[in-house]
Amino acid sequence: MKGYIEERVIELANFIIEKKTTVRAAAKKFGISKSTVHKDVTERLAAINPNMAIEVRNVLEENKAERHIRGGQATKVKYQGGTGLKI
Repeated sequence: MKGYIEERVIELANFIIEKKTTVRAAAKKFGISKSTVHKDVTERLAAINPNMAIEVRNVLEENKAERHIRGGQATKVKYQGGTGLKI
Protein backbone atom coordinates (compact mmCIF):
# COMPACT_ATOMS: atom_id res chain seq x y z
CA MET A 1 0.00 0.00 0.00
CA LYS A 2 1.28 3.45 -0.84
CA GLY A 3 2.42 5.76 1.94
CA TYR A 4 -0.09 8.52 1.27
CA ILE A 5 -2.97 6.04 1.47
CA GLU A 6 -1.75 4.75 4.83
CA GLU A 7 -1.49 8.34 6.10
CA ARG A 8 -5.03 9.08 4.93
CA VAL A 9 -6.35 5.91 6.57
CA ILE A 10 -4.76 6.82 9.92
CA GLU A 11 -6.00 10.43 9.69
CA LEU A 12 -9.53 9.26 8.92
CA ALA A 13 -9.48 6.78 11.79
CA ASN A 14 -8.22 9.38 14.25
CA PHE A 15 -10.86 11.86 13.09
CA ILE A 16 -13.69 9.35 13.45
CA ILE A 17 -12.50 8.21 16.89
CA GLU A 18 -11.86 11.70 18.31
CA LYS A 19 -15.02 13.35 16.96
CA LYS A 20 -17.26 10.25 17.16
CA THR A 21 -18.38 11.22 13.69
CA THR A 22 -20.08 9.43 10.82
CA VAL A 23 -18.60 8.16 7.57
CA ARG A 24 -20.53 10.89 5.74
CA ALA A 25 -19.06 13.67 7.91
CA ALA A 26 -15.54 12.26 7.54
CA ALA A 27 -15.95 12.07 3.76
CA LYS A 28 -17.08 15.67 3.63
CA LYS A 29 -14.21 16.86 5.86
CA PHE A 30 -11.53 15.07 3.81
CA GLY A 31 -13.12 15.69 0.41
CA ILE A 32 -13.41 12.04 -0.56
CA SER A 33 -16.32 9.69 -1.20
CA LYS A 34 -18.20 7.78 1.50
CA SER A 35 -17.18 4.53 -0.20
CA THR A 36 -13.50 5.44 0.08
CA VAL A 37 -13.85 6.32 3.76
CA HIS A 38 -15.69 3.08 4.44
CA LYS A 39 -13.10 0.98 2.59
CA ASP A 40 -10.26 2.82 4.33
CA VAL A 41 -11.57 2.35 7.86
CA THR A 42 -12.90 -1.19 7.48
CA GLU A 43 -10.48 -3.00 5.16
CA ARG A 44 -7.26 -1.01 4.95
CA LEU A 45 -7.13 0.06 8.60
CA ALA A 46 -7.41 -3.56 9.77
CA ALA A 47 -4.20 -4.34 7.89
CA ILE A 48 -2.38 -1.25 9.21
CA ASN A 49 -3.55 -1.01 12.82
CA PRO A 50 -5.99 -3.71 14.04
CA ASN A 51 -6.53 -2.09 17.46
CA MET A 52 -7.51 1.23 15.91
CA ALA A 53 -9.79 -0.64 13.49
CA ILE A 54 -11.71 -2.05 16.47
CA GLU A 55 -12.15 1.44 17.95
CA VAL A 56 -13.43 2.81 14.63
CA ARG A 57 -15.79 -0.15 14.24
CA ASN A 58 -17.26 0.57 17.68
CA VAL A 59 -17.89 4.23 16.77
CA LEU A 60 -19.48 3.27 13.45
CA GLU A 61 -21.70 0.67 15.10
CA GLU A 62 -22.82 3.22 17.68
CA ASN A 63 -23.65 5.68 14.87
CA LYS A 64 -25.59 2.99 13.04
CA ALA A 65 -27.60 2.20 16.17
CA GLU A 66 -28.48 5.90 16.63
CA ARG A 67 -29.19 6.62 12.96
CA HIS A 68 -32.96 6.25 13.24
CA ILE A 69 -33.05 8.72 16.16
CA ARG A 70 -31.15 11.40 14.22
CA GLY A 71 -33.46 10.90 11.24
CA GLY A 72 -36.52 11.34 13.43
CA GLN A 73 -35.12 14.52 14.96
CA ALA A 74 -34.38 15.96 11.51
CA THR A 75 -37.92 15.20 10.37
CA LYS A 76 -39.37 16.80 13.50
CA VAL A 77 -37.36 20.00 12.95
CA LYS A 78 -38.32 20.07 9.30
CA TYR A 79 -42.05 19.97 9.98
CA GLN A 80 -42.09 22.14 13.09
CA GLY A 81 -40.03 24.95 11.62
CA GLY A 82 -41.61 25.02 8.17
CA THR A 83 -45.30 25.57 9.01
CA GLY A 84 -45.16 28.54 11.35
CA LEU A 85 -47.73 26.84 13.62
CA LYS A 86 -47.06 26.65 17.34
CA ILE A 87 -48.38 23.65 19.20
